This record gives sequence, C-alpha cells and structure tokens, in this order.
Amino acid sequence: MKKITVFVMIVLLALTGKAQGFFDAGLKAGLNNSKISTDVADYNPQTINNYSFGAFARLNLGRLYIQPEAYYNSKGGEYIDKVNLSTVNSFDLKTVDVPALVGIKLIDQKALNLRIMAGPVVSFLTDKSVKGQLTEDNLKNSLLGWQYGAGVDFLFLTFDARMESYSRNFYEGLDSKNGTFVLSLGIKLF
Repeated sequence: MKKITVFVMIVLLALTGKAQGFFDAGLKAGLNNSKISTDVADYNPQTINNYSFGAFARLNLGRLYIQPEAYYNSKGGEYIDKVNLSTVNSFDLKTVDVPALVGIKLIDQKALNLRIMAGPVVSFLTDKSVKGQLTEDNLKNSLLGWQYGAGVDFLFLTFDARMESYSRNFYEGLDSKNGTFVLSLGIKLF
C-alpha cells in the first residue's frame, strides 16, 4: 500500500511540474477610459475614467496562447452641449465582460514575455443609469465587440493595454458607439 501511495505522489508531482508551463490563471484589476459617441452634431462626447476587476486563464501552446477572461467593468460617457457647455446626457454602465483572446508571444522567456492579442468580447449589462434626455429603456442588454492590444509578463505579474470596440449600437434608435481603452495589472496565482 505504501508503494502505491508513493508511486501516485511521484506521478502527480511529475504531471504538476509538466503542466505548470501549460496553464496560468490569476486575478486582474485595472482602469479604463471609455467614450460613448453618437452622430448628434451639436454635442461633444467626453471620456470617463472607470475601473474593472476579474480573473483570467491562459493556455500556453508554445508561442501561441488562448486567454479566456471574465471581469466586472464600469463604463460610461457624457455628452456636452457645444453652445452652453453643459452636460446633456450621461451614461453609467456596469457590465460583465467575457473576452476570448488569442495571442502570440513575441518574446517568450521564463521571466519575461511580450505578447499581442485579439479576440471577441461579449458584454452583459448588469446595471445601467442614463441621465438627461435619453432613457434607460433603449440601452441594449448585451453587446458583441472586439478587444485587441499588447501585454507584458514579468515573473508572476502580467500587464495589458487594450482597446475595446463594439460592432453594434448600444443604444437603440441612435447611431452610437462605445470605445474603451483598458489598462490592467494581474497576478498569476498558478
């Protein structure tokens, strides 16, 4: 019985050591700068700074990797009247974003990786607030978009800079677009 236990422990340790470079997972948090724009000519869209936090996993396939994520994100924007310089509408959106990124490691070392990535992202609205002339009823509950950017890994830390854009209008009846620049810092837990 002791021999079987020792054998199983050795096999598990060997598999754990082998899988350690294949799979990474961790937590991340960041800041984003979002801008909601429309085709309304009388208003200037303004950017809003917000936050995000969540988790990621990475399947390392040599220089290629697949990175699914899930995180809570706060986004928004304002429209400023060009003549009166007053806020006409403001959006405060809380979403759960689920990107599925595919990337390439340009530099692939044990202590340092430089990578680029891109992929689709699905955003689900969890909370929405609209102030001004527009109403919350016309906001869509989910959006499909794209993320693309670059990242650096140093030991157990990971840093990403990404752009996020959506292919559809987020507000029905209005030619509207949401663009977000995201900076995030993560820590690999395993």
